[in-house]
Amino acid sequence: MILEVDHGCFRYADGREVLRDICFALETPAVMSILGRNGAGKTTLLKCLLGFERWTQGATRIDGRDIRTLSARELWSRVGYVAQARGAALSFRVRDMVVLGRSVHLGLFAQPGRIDWRKADEAMEAVGISGLAQARCDEISGGELQLALIARALAADPELLVLDEPESNLDYKNQLQVLKVLRALKTDRGIGAVINTHFPSHALELSDLSLIMLPQLRTVFGPTREVMTEQTLSESFGVAVRLVPEHLAERPGFTSVIAVDAAQGSGPR
Repeated sequence: MILEVDHGCFRYADGREVLRDICFALETPAVMSILGRNGAGKTTLLKCLLGFERWTQGATRIDGRDIRTLSARELWSRVGYVAQARGAALSFRVRDMVVLGRSVHLGLFAQPGRIDWRKADEAMEAVGISGLAQARCDEISGGELQLALIARALAADPELLVLDEPESNLDYKNQLQVLKVLRALKTDRGIGAVINTHFPSHALELSDLSLIMLPQLRTVFGPTREVMTEQTLSESFGVAVRLVPEHLAERPGFTSVIAVDAAQGSGPR
């Protein structure tokens, strides 16, 4: 699958411009991160990308086709959306919630069949939560719920996952588990991802491509290691940033991204 955004622009009804001339292309199974400060428009970008909001100008295309010409069944059988876990807890059992991801493959009043339950079980196994199958979603941890939401999207057998801040509000262990799952889905199952994230270190470790949102509605897009520099991150987040390569056998290529007080040093290099 090739996912493209072609000169996407978005204004609210009151005329306030949020996104301007967004352009990128992603071919699965690549992983792409979207980074920027709070209020930069990252979540709005995802909404426009998926058609929840309508681009004021421009378009989202899958394999050259504007997604507005695709049926809901065709779109959501190829793309899975994973919202933020906070506020999403329901009283469903985890297995029942995950099988809801199969809805796109079922008729209007059809019930999940043997294949659908098998897909749900496989999705839970893929993200490491098989042992939570009978637990209630409102009684598990935030990290476990985030993994359950990923499993629900995965149950539909998508080619691409779109995730809104999947590691936010999670402890270190669950952040690491989410990263591990996304990496395995890419390498083992050929599933790509578009990720909104507040963690540049995670993007550097996981992503092939990155879109960095800058002041004055500017963006920079390209290979992560090329576009994610001290200069672009400092400008994006409004604070001086240092990139410190680490040498960890457990996480090869990991780079710490550290905010610093520019008054104490020379500013971005």
